[in-house]
Amino acid sequence: MDTLRSEIVCTKQRRIAEIARQHPLERLTALNHYLDVEWLKEAYWRIRPESAPGVDGQRFSDYGEHLEENLKSLLERAKSGRYVAPPVRRVYIPKEGSNEKRAIGVPSCEDKVLQRAVAMILEPIWEESFYEFSYGFRPGRSPHQALEAFWRGATEHGVRWVLEVDIRKCFDSVNRQKLMEILSGRIGDGVILRLVSKWLHAGVMEDGQLHYPEAGTPQGGVISPLLSNIYLHEVFDKWFAEVVRGRMEGRVVAVRFADDLVIGFRHRRDAERVYQVIFRRFAKYGLQLHPEKTRLMPFGRPEKGGLDGDRPHRPGTFDFLGFTHYWGKSWRGYWVIKRKTARKRLRRTLKSIGDWCRRNRHRGMLDQFVALVRKLEGHYAYYGITGNGRCLEQVRAGARRVWRKWLARRSRGSESLSWERMQRYLDETFVLPPVRIVHSIYGAKP
Repeated sequence: MDTLRSEIVCTKQRRIAEIARQHPLERLTALNHYLDVEWLKEAYWRIRPESAPGVDGQRFSDYGEHLEENLKSLLERAKSGRYVAPPVRRVYIPKEGSNEKRAIGVPSCEDKVLQRAVAMILEPIWEESFYEFSYGFRPGRSPHQALEAFWRGATEHGVRWVLEVDIRKCFDSVNRQKLMEILSGRIGDGVILRLVSKWLHAGVMEDGQLHYPEAGTPQGGVISPLLSNIYLHEVFDKWFAEVVRGRMEGRVVAVRFADDLVIGFRHRRDAERVYQVIFRRFAKYGLQLHPEKTRLMPFGRPEKGGLDGDRPHRPGTFDFLGFTHYWGKSWRGYWVIKRKTARKRLRRTLKSIGDWCRRNRHRGMLDQFVALVRKLEGHYAYYGITGNGRCLEQVRAGARRVWRKWLARRSRGSESLSWERMQRYLDETFVLPPVRIVHSIYGAKP
Protein backbone atom coordinates (compact mmCIF):
# COMPACT_ATOMS: atom_id res chain seq x y z
CA MET A 1 0.00 0.00 0.00
CA ASP A 2 1.21 3.51 -0.87
CA THR A 3 1.59 5.41 2.42
CA LEU A 4 1.75 8.80 0.70
CA ARG A 5 -1.50 8.12 -1.17
CA SER A 6 -3.17 7.09 2.09
CA GLU A 7 -2.03 10.31 3.74
CA ILE A 8 -3.39 12.39 0.85
CA VAL A 9 -6.76 10.63 1.05
CA CYS A 10 -6.89 11.14 4.83
CA THR A 11 -6.12 14.83 4.33
CA LYS A 12 -8.99 15.10 1.85
CA GLN A 13 -11.30 13.31 4.27
CA ARG A 14 -10.40 15.81 6.98
CA ARG A 15 -11.25 18.57 4.53
CA ILE A 16 -14.64 16.97 3.80
CA ALA A 17 -15.30 16.74 7.55
CA GLU A 18 -14.32 20.38 8.01
CA ILE A 19 -16.74 21.47 5.27
CA ALA A 20 -19.52 19.38 6.83
CA ARG A 21 -18.80 20.91 10.24
CA GLN A 22 -18.86 24.47 8.87
CA HIS A 23 -22.11 23.91 6.95
CA PRO A 24 -24.21 21.62 9.18
CA LEU A 25 -27.57 22.64 7.68
CA GLU A 26 -26.63 22.86 4.00
CA ARG A 27 -26.66 20.27 1.23
CA LEU A 28 -23.14 19.42 0.08
CA THR A 29 -23.06 19.46 -3.72
CA ALA A 30 -19.42 19.35 -4.83
CA LEU A 31 -18.32 15.90 -3.71
CA ASN A 32 -17.72 13.67 -6.74
CA HIS A 33 -14.57 15.59 -7.68
CA TYR A 34 -12.88 13.72 -4.82
CA LEU A 35 -13.41 10.55 -6.85
CA ASP A 36 -10.26 10.18 -8.91
CA VAL A 37 -7.96 7.29 -9.76
CA GLU A 38 -5.83 7.76 -6.64
CA TRP A 39 -8.95 7.78 -4.43
CA LEU A 40 -10.12 4.56 -6.10
CA LYS A 41 -6.69 3.00 -5.61
CA GLU A 42 -6.89 3.68 -1.89
CA ALA A 43 -10.39 2.16 -1.87
CA TYR A 44 -9.04 -0.92 -3.65
CA TRP A 45 -6.30 -1.46 -1.08
CA ARG A 46 -8.82 -1.13 1.76
CA ILE A 47 -10.67 -4.21 0.51
CA ARG A 48 -9.78 -7.57 2.04
CA PRO A 49 -7.64 -9.44 -0.53
CA GLU A 50 -9.12 -12.79 0.49
CA SER A 51 -12.72 -11.68 -0.05
CA ALA A 52 -14.84 -14.00 -2.21
CA PRO A 53 -15.64 -13.07 -5.84
CA GLY A 54 -19.07 -11.82 -6.88
CA VAL A 55 -21.30 -12.80 -9.81
CA ASP A 56 -18.52 -12.07 -12.32
CA GLY A 57 -16.09 -14.49 -10.64
CA GLN A 58 -13.32 -11.89 -10.59
CA ARG A 59 -10.99 -12.00 -7.59
CA PHE A 60 -9.07 -9.21 -5.90
CA SER A 61 -5.75 -10.28 -7.44
CA ASP A 62 -7.28 -10.60 -10.91
CA TYR A 63 -8.64 -7.07 -10.79
CA GLY A 64 -5.28 -5.78 -9.60
CA GLU A 65 -3.35 -7.17 -12.58
CA HIS A 66 -4.49 -4.19 -14.68
CA LEU A 67 -5.44 -1.93 -11.80
CA GLU A 68 -4.74 1.43 -13.42
CA GLU A 69 -6.76 0.63 -16.55
CA ASN A 70 -9.61 -0.93 -14.59
CA LEU A 71 -9.90 2.05 -12.25
CA LYS A 72 -9.84 4.58 -15.08
CA SER A 73 -12.66 2.72 -16.78
CA LEU A 74 -14.58 2.45 -13.52
CA LEU A 75 -14.16 6.15 -12.80
CA GLU A 76 -15.39 7.18 -16.25
CA ARG A 77 -18.47 4.94 -16.04
CA ALA A 78 -19.28 6.07 -12.48
CA LYS A 79 -19.18 9.78 -13.32
CA SER A 80 -20.91 9.51 -16.70
CA GLY A 81 -23.79 7.47 -15.32
CA ARG A 82 -22.97 4.40 -17.45
CA TYR A 83 -21.97 2.30 -14.46
CA VAL A 84 -24.33 -0.64 -13.95
CA ALA A 85 -24.39 -2.03 -10.42
CA PRO A 86 -24.20 -5.84 -10.72
CA PRO A 87 -26.47 -8.03 -8.59
CA VAL A 88 -25.11 -9.41 -5.34
CA ARG A 89 -24.31 -13.13 -5.25
CA ARG A 90 -26.17 -14.73 -2.35
CA VAL A 91 -24.54 -17.63 -0.51
CA TYR A 92 -25.35 -19.44 2.70
CA ILE A 93 -22.86 -20.17 5.45
CA PRO A 94 -23.36 -22.22 8.63
CA LYS A 95 -24.10 -20.23 11.77
CA GLU A 96 -21.37 -20.74 14.34
CA GLY A 97 -22.35 -23.54 16.70
CA SER A 98 -25.70 -24.10 14.96
CA ASN A 99 -27.22 -26.31 12.27
CA GLU A 100 -28.89 -23.28 10.72
CA LYS A 101 -27.45 -21.30 7.83
CA ARG A 102 -27.17 -17.56 7.37
CA ALA A 103 -27.58 -15.76 4.04
CA ILE A 104 -24.85 -13.32 3.06
CA GLY A 105 -24.30 -11.26 -0.06
CA VAL A 106 -21.08 -11.13 -2.06
CA PRO A 107 -20.68 -8.07 -4.34
CA SER A 108 -18.30 -8.09 -7.29
CA CYS A 109 -14.76 -6.83 -6.75
CA GLU A 110 -15.32 -3.69 -8.85
CA ASP A 111 -18.51 -2.95 -6.93
CA LYS A 112 -16.63 -3.27 -3.64
CA VAL A 113 -14.05 -0.75 -4.83
CA LEU A 114 -16.63 1.83 -5.87
CA GLN A 115 -18.75 1.32 -2.75
CA ARG A 116 -15.68 1.75 -0.56
CA ALA A 117 -14.74 4.92 -2.46
CA VAL A 118 -18.18 6.46 -1.95
CA ALA A 119 -18.24 5.37 1.69
CA MET A 120 -14.92 7.17 2.17
CA ILE A 121 -16.65 10.38 1.06
CA LEU A 122 -19.87 9.95 3.04
CA GLU A 123 -18.31 8.75 6.29
CA PRO A 124 -16.55 11.99 7.34
CA ILE A 125 -19.75 13.94 6.57
CA TRP A 126 -21.95 11.87 8.84
CA GLU A 127 -19.30 11.46 11.50
CA GLU A 128 -19.90 15.15 12.17
CA SER A 129 -23.59 14.41 12.82
CA PHE A 130 -23.54 11.05 14.61
CA TYR A 131 -24.12 11.15 18.36
CA GLU A 132 -21.75 9.96 21.06
CA PHE A 133 -23.99 7.03 22.05
CA SER A 134 -23.71 5.42 18.58
CA TYR A 135 -20.83 2.93 18.34
CA GLY A 136 -21.41 0.40 15.55
CA PHE A 137 -19.43 0.53 12.28
CA ARG A 138 -17.72 3.77 13.16
CA PRO A 139 -13.97 4.48 12.93
CA GLY A 140 -12.15 4.18 16.24
CA ARG A 141 -15.17 2.70 18.05
CA SER A 142 -15.69 -0.82 19.33
CA PRO A 143 -18.24 -3.04 21.12
CA HIS A 144 -16.22 -2.76 24.33
CA GLN A 145 -16.50 1.02 24.24
CA ALA A 146 -20.27 0.61 23.89
CA LEU A 147 -20.32 -1.77 26.86
CA GLU A 148 -18.22 0.65 28.89
CA ALA A 149 -20.51 3.54 27.96
CA PHE A 150 -23.60 1.77 29.25
CA TRP A 151 -21.85 0.58 32.42
CA ARG A 152 -20.58 4.07 33.14
CA GLY A 153 -23.87 5.80 32.26
CA ALA A 154 -26.01 3.36 34.24
CA THR A 155 -23.75 3.71 37.26
CA GLU A 156 -23.46 7.50 37.17
CA HIS A 157 -27.13 8.18 36.41
CA GLY A 158 -28.60 5.61 38.76
CA VAL A 159 -30.42 3.64 36.06
CA ARG A 160 -33.29 1.64 37.57
CA TRP A 161 -35.19 0.56 34.46
CA VAL A 162 -33.88 -0.79 31.16
CA LEU A 163 -35.60 -0.97 27.78
CA GLU A 164 -34.06 -3.66 25.60
CA VAL A 165 -34.88 -3.00 21.93
CA ASP A 166 -34.84 -5.77 19.30
CA ILE A 167 -35.25 -4.74 15.64
CA ARG A 168 -36.52 -7.46 13.31
CA LYS A 169 -34.31 -7.95 10.23
CA CYS A 170 -33.12 -4.37 10.44
CA PHE A 171 -30.80 -4.27 7.43
CA ASP A 172 -33.31 -6.10 5.21
CA SER A 173 -36.19 -3.78 6.17
CA VAL A 174 -34.74 -0.33 5.48
CA ASN A 175 -37.20 1.76 3.47
CA ARG A 176 -35.15 2.76 0.42
CA GLN A 177 -37.24 5.79 -0.47
CA LYS A 178 -36.90 7.21 3.02
CA LEU A 179 -33.17 6.40 3.02
CA MET A 180 -32.71 8.33 -0.22
CA GLU A 181 -34.69 11.23 1.25
CA ILE A 182 -32.39 11.25 4.28
CA LEU A 183 -29.30 11.19 2.06
CA SER A 184 -30.69 13.88 -0.26
CA GLY A 185 -31.31 16.13 2.73
CA ARG A 186 -27.55 16.35 3.25
CA ILE A 187 -26.05 15.34 -0.11
CA GLY A 188 -26.76 17.30 -3.27
CA ASP A 189 -24.21 15.62 -5.53
CA GLY A 190 -26.04 13.79 -8.32
CA VAL A 191 -23.20 11.34 -9.01
CA ILE A 192 -23.09 10.12 -5.40
CA LEU A 193 -26.88 9.85 -5.05
CA ARG A 194 -27.21 8.05 -8.38
CA LEU A 195 -24.63 5.43 -7.39
CA VAL A 196 -26.28 4.77 -4.02
CA SER A 197 -29.66 4.38 -5.70
CA LYS A 198 -28.20 1.87 -8.17
CA TRP A 199 -26.78 -0.23 -5.36
CA LEU A 200 -30.08 -0.22 -3.50
CA HIS A 201 -31.88 -1.62 -6.55
CA ALA A 202 -29.16 -3.92 -7.94
CA GLY A 203 -30.89 -7.18 -7.01
CA VAL A 204 -29.70 -10.53 -5.64
CA MET A 205 -28.52 -13.54 -7.66
CA GLU A 206 -29.27 -16.94 -6.11
CA ASP A 207 -29.05 -20.31 -7.89
CA GLY A 208 -29.06 -18.55 -11.24
CA GLN A 209 -32.23 -16.63 -10.43
CA LEU A 210 -32.26 -12.84 -10.11
CA HIS A 211 -34.44 -11.38 -7.35
CA TYR A 212 -35.21 -7.76 -6.53
CA PRO A 213 -36.04 -7.28 -2.83
CA GLU A 214 -38.35 -4.34 -2.19
CA ALA A 215 -36.50 -3.10 0.89
CA GLY A 216 -33.12 -3.23 2.56
CA THR A 217 -29.58 -1.97 2.06
CA PRO A 218 -27.14 -3.69 -0.36
CA GLN A 219 -26.73 -7.19 1.03
CA GLY A 220 -23.12 -7.73 2.01
CA GLY A 221 -22.17 -4.41 0.45
CA VAL A 222 -19.19 -2.44 1.72
CA ILE A 223 -21.38 0.64 1.99
CA SER A 224 -24.29 -1.16 3.67
CA PRO A 225 -23.16 -0.66 7.32
CA LEU A 226 -22.76 3.09 6.77
CA LEU A 227 -26.14 3.42 5.06
CA SER A 228 -27.80 1.47 7.88
CA ASN A 229 -26.11 3.68 10.45
CA ILE A 230 -27.32 6.80 8.64
CA TYR A 231 -30.84 5.38 8.62
CA LEU A 232 -30.86 4.46 12.32
CA HIS A 233 -29.35 7.84 13.13
CA GLU A 234 -32.50 9.39 11.69
CA VAL A 235 -34.89 6.77 13.08
CA PHE A 236 -33.63 6.68 16.66
CA ASP A 237 -30.56 8.75 17.48
CA LYS A 238 -31.89 12.19 16.49
CA TRP A 239 -35.29 11.43 18.00
CA PHE A 240 -33.74 10.33 21.28
CA ALA A 241 -31.27 13.22 21.51
CA GLU A 242 -33.57 16.02 20.33
CA VAL A 243 -36.99 14.88 21.58
CA VAL A 244 -36.86 12.14 24.21
CA ARG A 245 -34.10 13.50 26.43
CA GLY A 246 -35.81 16.86 26.86
CA ARG A 247 -39.09 15.29 27.94
CA MET A 248 -37.75 12.96 30.62
CA GLU A 249 -38.22 13.72 34.31
CA GLY A 250 -35.04 11.91 35.30
CA ARG A 251 -31.73 10.90 33.79
CA VAL A 252 -31.70 8.60 30.77
CA VAL A 253 -28.88 6.88 28.88
CA ALA A 254 -28.93 5.10 25.51
CA VAL A 255 -26.26 3.04 23.77
CA ARG A 256 -26.60 1.77 20.21
CA PHE A 257 -24.20 -0.53 18.40
CA ALA A 258 -25.54 -0.94 14.84
CA ASP A 259 -29.00 -2.47 15.40
CA ASP A 260 -28.33 -3.49 19.03
CA LEU A 261 -29.91 -0.94 21.34
CA VAL A 262 -30.52 -0.51 25.09
CA ILE A 263 -31.96 2.49 26.95
CA GLY A 264 -31.62 3.02 30.71
CA PHE A 265 -33.97 5.20 32.78
CA ARG A 266 -33.92 6.65 36.27
CA HIS A 267 -37.72 6.70 36.59
CA ARG A 268 -40.30 4.11 35.70
CA ARG A 269 -42.68 6.75 34.30
CA ASP A 270 -40.09 7.84 31.76
CA ALA A 271 -39.41 4.24 30.75
CA GLU A 272 -43.10 3.47 30.21
CA ARG A 273 -43.66 6.63 28.17
CA VAL A 274 -40.83 5.72 25.77
CA TYR A 275 -41.93 2.09 25.61
CA GLN A 276 -45.42 3.16 24.55
CA VAL A 277 -44.20 5.22 21.57
CA ILE A 278 -41.01 3.50 20.40
CA PHE A 279 -42.87 0.83 18.39
CA ARG A 280 -44.67 3.53 16.38
CA ARG A 281 -41.45 5.50 15.94
CA PHE A 282 -39.68 2.59 14.24
CA ALA A 283 -42.78 1.55 12.27
CA LYS A 284 -42.88 5.03 10.76
CA TYR A 285 -39.64 4.13 8.98
CA GLY A 286 -40.67 0.60 8.02
CA LEU A 287 -38.85 -1.14 10.89
CA GLN A 288 -40.56 -3.59 13.23
CA LEU A 289 -39.61 -4.23 16.84
CA HIS A 290 -39.95 -7.77 18.11
CA PRO A 291 -42.92 -7.61 20.55
CA GLU A 292 -41.48 -10.19 22.95
CA LYS A 293 -37.77 -9.43 22.75
CA THR A 294 -38.35 -5.68 23.06
CA ARG A 295 -39.01 -5.53 26.78
CA LEU A 296 -38.98 -3.17 29.72
CA MET A 297 -37.51 -4.52 32.94
CA PRO A 298 -36.54 -3.31 36.42
CA PHE A 299 -32.79 -2.96 36.80
CA GLY A 300 -32.31 -1.04 40.02
CA ARG A 301 -29.64 -1.64 42.58
CA PRO A 302 -30.93 -4.52 44.78
CA GLU A 303 -30.24 -2.76 48.06
CA LYS A 304 -32.58 0.03 47.04
CA GLY A 305 -35.61 -2.24 47.48
CA GLY A 306 -38.72 -1.10 45.60
CA LEU A 307 -38.49 1.18 42.59
CA ASP A 308 -40.64 4.30 42.32
CA GLY A 309 -42.83 3.11 45.19
CA ASP A 310 -43.14 -0.51 44.01
CA ARG A 311 -42.81 -3.48 46.31
CA PRO A 312 -39.28 -4.88 46.77
CA HIS A 313 -38.29 -7.16 43.91
CA ARG A 314 -35.29 -8.74 42.25
CA PRO A 315 -33.82 -6.74 39.33
CA GLY A 316 -33.93 -8.31 35.89
CA THR A 317 -31.10 -9.17 33.54
CA PHE A 318 -30.63 -8.43 29.86
CA ASP A 319 -28.23 -9.34 27.05
CA PHE A 320 -26.29 -6.76 25.09
CA LEU A 321 -23.42 -7.38 22.66
CA GLY A 322 -22.97 -10.97 23.78
CA PHE A 323 -22.97 -10.28 27.53
CA THR A 324 -25.64 -10.76 30.18
CA HIS A 325 -25.85 -7.68 32.42
CA TYR A 326 -26.84 -8.22 36.03
CA TRP A 327 -26.32 -6.87 39.53
CA GLY A 328 -23.81 -8.60 41.80
CA LYS A 329 -21.51 -7.97 44.74
CA SER A 330 -17.96 -6.75 44.17
CA TRP A 331 -15.09 -8.30 46.07
CA ARG A 332 -15.43 -5.41 48.53
CA GLY A 333 -19.08 -6.21 49.10
CA TYR A 334 -20.64 -3.37 47.08
CA TRP A 335 -23.47 -3.81 44.58
CA VAL A 336 -22.17 -3.27 41.03
CA ILE A 337 -23.34 -3.96 37.48
CA LYS A 338 -21.59 -7.09 36.27
CA ARG A 339 -21.32 -8.76 32.86
CA LYS A 340 -20.89 -12.39 31.94
CA THR A 341 -20.92 -14.25 28.64
CA ALA A 342 -24.52 -14.69 27.51
CA ARG A 343 -25.67 -18.28 27.86
CA LYS A 344 -26.51 -18.58 24.17
CA ARG A 345 -23.05 -17.33 23.18
CA LEU A 346 -21.40 -19.70 25.65
CA ARG A 347 -23.23 -22.73 24.28
CA ARG A 348 -22.49 -21.65 20.72
CA THR A 349 -18.77 -21.29 21.42
CA LEU A 350 -18.49 -24.69 23.11
CA LYS A 351 -20.42 -26.37 20.30
CA SER A 352 -18.23 -24.69 17.69
CA ILE A 353 -15.05 -25.89 19.41
CA GLY A 354 -16.48 -29.40 19.77
CA ASP A 355 -17.42 -29.53 16.09
CA TRP A 356 -13.95 -28.33 15.12
CA CYS A 357 -12.24 -30.97 17.28
CA ARG A 358 -14.42 -33.70 15.76
CA ARG A 359 -13.65 -32.64 12.18
CA ASN A 360 -9.92 -32.21 12.79
CA ARG A 361 -9.19 -35.05 15.20
CA HIS A 362 -6.86 -36.82 12.75
CA ARG A 363 -4.50 -33.86 12.45
CA GLY A 364 -1.29 -33.88 14.43
CA MET A 365 -1.62 -32.89 18.09
CA LEU A 366 0.66 -29.90 17.64
CA ASP A 367 -1.43 -28.55 14.75
CA GLN A 368 -4.61 -29.02 16.76
CA PHE A 369 -3.06 -27.38 19.81
CA VAL A 370 -1.93 -24.30 17.87
CA ALA A 371 -5.41 -23.88 16.36
CA LEU A 372 -7.15 -24.29 19.72
CA VAL A 373 -4.82 -21.74 21.31
CA ARG A 374 -5.79 -19.23 18.61
CA LYS A 375 -9.48 -19.93 19.20
CA LEU A 376 -9.19 -19.46 22.97
CA GLU A 377 -7.06 -16.32 22.66
CA GLY A 378 -9.64 -14.89 20.26
CA HIS A 379 -12.39 -15.72 22.74
CA TYR A 380 -10.48 -14.07 25.60
CA ALA A 381 -9.86 -11.00 23.43
CA TYR A 382 -13.60 -10.31 23.25
CA TYR A 383 -15.09 -11.89 26.37
CA GLY A 384 -12.13 -11.27 28.68
CA ILE A 385 -13.69 -8.52 30.79
CA THR A 386 -13.59 -7.96 34.53
CA GLY A 387 -15.94 -10.29 36.39
CA ASN A 388 -16.29 -12.80 33.56
CA GLY A 389 -13.54 -15.17 34.68
CA ARG A 390 -15.89 -18.01 35.55
CA CYS A 391 -17.40 -18.12 32.05
CA LEU A 392 -13.95 -17.91 30.48
CA GLU A 393 -12.84 -20.86 32.61
CA GLN A 394 -15.93 -22.80 31.46
CA VAL A 395 -14.84 -22.33 27.86
CA ARG A 396 -11.24 -23.31 28.61
CA ALA A 397 -12.28 -26.41 30.60
CA GLY A 398 -14.88 -27.33 27.97
CA ALA A 399 -12.31 -27.01 25.17
CA ARG A 400 -9.86 -29.23 27.04
CA ARG A 401 -12.56 -31.80 27.79
CA VAL A 402 -13.89 -32.04 24.25
CA TRP A 403 -10.38 -32.10 22.76
CA ARG A 404 -9.45 -35.00 25.00
CA LYS A 405 -12.69 -36.76 24.04
CA TRP A 406 -12.01 -36.60 20.31
CA LEU A 407 -8.31 -37.42 20.67
CA ALA A 408 -9.33 -40.59 22.48
CA ARG A 409 -11.63 -41.53 19.59
CA ARG A 410 -8.99 -41.23 16.90
CA SER A 411 -8.44 -44.32 14.82
CA ARG A 412 -5.35 -46.26 15.77
CA GLY A 413 -2.26 -45.20 13.85
CA SER A 414 1.23 -43.88 14.17
CA GLU A 415 0.13 -41.12 16.54
CA SER A 416 -2.05 -43.35 18.71
CA LEU A 417 -1.52 -42.56 22.38
CA SER A 418 -2.30 -44.42 25.54
CA TRP A 419 -4.77 -42.71 27.89
CA GLU A 420 -2.01 -42.03 30.43
CA ARG A 421 0.37 -40.56 27.86
CA MET A 422 -2.34 -38.39 26.33
CA GLN A 423 -3.32 -37.10 29.78
CA ARG A 424 0.32 -36.25 30.51
CA TYR A 425 0.59 -34.35 27.23
CA LEU A 426 -2.50 -32.29 28.07
CA ASP A 427 -1.24 -31.56 31.59
CA GLU A 428 2.39 -30.81 30.79
CA THR A 429 3.06 -30.16 27.09
CA PHE A 430 -0.09 -29.02 25.31
CA VAL A 431 -1.42 -26.79 28.05
CA LEU A 432 -4.23 -24.54 26.82
CA PRO A 433 -3.72 -20.84 27.62
CA PRO A 434 -5.04 -19.73 31.01
CA VAL A 435 -7.94 -17.34 31.35
CA ARG A 436 -6.92 -13.76 30.63
CA ILE A 437 -8.77 -10.51 31.40
CA VAL A 438 -8.12 -8.18 28.47
CA HIS A 439 -10.63 -5.39 29.22
CA SER A 440 -10.44 -4.20 32.81
CA ILE A 441 -13.42 -2.31 34.16
CA TYR A 442 -11.19 -0.41 36.56
CA GLY A 443 -9.77 1.65 33.72
CA ALA A 444 -13.29 2.81 32.92
CA LYS A 445 -14.50 3.41 36.48
CA PRO A 446 -16.23 6.80 36.89
